[in-house]
Amino acid sequence: MYAGLWRLLPGPIWVRILILLVLLIVILAALFFWIFPWVDVMLTPGQPVTVNQ
Repeated sequence: MYAGLWRLLPGPIWVRILILLVLLIVILAALFFWIFPWVDVMLTPGQPVTVNQ
């Protein structure tokens, strides 16, 4: 799979590395801003737990 992706990217090696870094940053940003908060809402119980003394 990775070899096929590498062959699809245009340009010399430094351009391919730059494209892959940009793609990685975009994927990580999407995870942190949209996917992880959505999953957190699904996994967090409705009421917060409090402890009284």
